[in-house]
Amino acid sequence: MEEIVTDDAPDAIGPYSQGIKDGNRIYVSGQGPVDPETGEVVSEDISEQTEQTLENIAAILEAGGASLDDVLKANVYVTDMDDYDDVNEVYAEYMTDPYPARAAVEVSRLPIEIGVEIEVTARVE
Repeated sequence: MEEIVTDDAPDAIGPYSQGIKDGNRIYVSGQGPVDPETGEVVSEDISEQTEQTLENIAAILEAGGASLDDVLKANVYVTDMDDYDDVNEVYAEYMTDPYPARAAVEVSRLPIEIGVEIEVTARVE
């Protein structure tokens, strides 16, 4: 295993890596809408939160030699399923066809006060 670390995504807030590269796969830990420069949540708006979350994922993938185009599987966690359509709208702007396999679930809380967290698995060519 090889740890993936980049200053272009928020630091881990616990005992985990931003990402792990193992063979031809990258596993990106759950990312949220934290600005890596300020360490602050970007907005209360779920669309802006989703955008920053995907930007953070893209930065980690890039540091590991992949991109959002290489994502095979995504897990999306939202604290309010009423935000699902807004999250999907932004998600569709970042992901390409064929879209990754995906799960989306509502959770009661996330580690910090945010509305969305996304984790992905990607291939490395």
